[in-house]
Amino acid sequence: MMRIGVDGRELAGGMRTGIGRYVVEVLRAAAHDGLECVVYGDDRTRLPVTLPEVSLRRLNTGWTLWVDQVSLPRRLARDRIAVFLSPYYKCPLFAPCPTVITVHDLFFIRYLGDRRPIYDAVMTRLARIYAARAAAVIADSQYSKRSIVETLDVNQAKVTVIPVALGAEFKPESLADGVKSRYGIVPPYILYVGNFLPHKNVPRLIQAYACLDKELKDTHQLVLAGGDWEHRSDLERLAGRLSVADRVLFPGLIEDAHLPAVYSGAALFVLPSLEEGFGLPALEAMACGAPVAVSNRAAIPEVVSDAALLFDPEDVSAMAEAMTRALSQPDMRERMRGEGLARAEAFTPEQTAGRVVALLREVGLRR
Repeated sequence: MMRIGVDGRELAGGMRTGIGRYVVEVLRAAAHDGLECVVYGDDRTRLPVTLPEVSLRRLNTGWTLWVDQVSLPRRLARDRIAVFLSPYYKCPLFAPCPTVITVHDLFFIRYLGDRRPIYDAVMTRLARIYAARAAAVIADSQYSKRSIVETLDVNQAKVTVIPVALGAEFKPESLADGVKSRYGIVPPYILYVGNFLPHKNVPRLIQAYACLDKELKDTHQLVLAGGDWEHRSDLERLAGRLSVADRVLFPGLIEDAHLPAVYSGAALFVLPSLEEGFGLPALEAMACGAPVAVSNRAAIPEVVSDAALLFDPEDVSAMAEAMTRALSQPDMRERMRGEGLARAEAFTPEQTAGRVVALLREVGLRR
């Protein structure tokens, strides 16, 4: 049995991230394929699923660079790992086995609005070294692959595009009264799920909501779901200045068990991001039967194809117009629900996490 190693430090107890979801789906696919998996984490790491042939090894805490380049390679050798998957751009440079890295986006080099020429130059150099040492590089989208090839000077043949896996739990589900009351959600509602970092463009979403006709605002709550407390206060102040504070709900982080129902109950899901390497929440929303309106930037149109309304995320009026079209036309929303469900069906385990496992197996057999 081939034994693969996976960096699982993103699986911290009580936290949910896009990278964490990625790791979980790869573990599920590997277990289904009969591979033995060793997850390498730290004191915070918790395996969110119980799977056969998946075990956890906790690395000693300490300086991250030491853990990455000394402690981790030692454990890989001790555990006789055939191939190691990093869900980040970085990997052990002198690993005792081939490594595969996943570059979801290039935010670690160049973030919107930040001018850090020295930092960016250093990170670009490091990322190029990691990519050169890796046996293979995974990108979430063709958009990300183009950015990786151009910025990191990687041969395009080395980069494999594999979409992010869609969890099996994301399917239409009734929104129970208990879930509504727990989070303060009052249907009908417009939904956003994610953090509140600048690239998510949530301030413009609030501005677009404020531009809706009074009747739409009076009947549709705007639900901004996410556990990003650091940036939440600025958004609350903005909603207050725009006189929509009483119609904008911040329910915090939605529990995993409740998220499909919250998606399913939305009159409209909106993803207004300026930049995304993939845009998983839009896909999750479509899989749950929610009509979806999204930004026309980065990888998002590639993910949703023709199954969503697209708008210019820097044009508040265009965003408000797209929301108005969807909310004012029940027939359009119903058509969008069907098209979204059909689009989500293309992201099967075999076409997503299963392909990651197949690549790991291929790389491991090259040794």
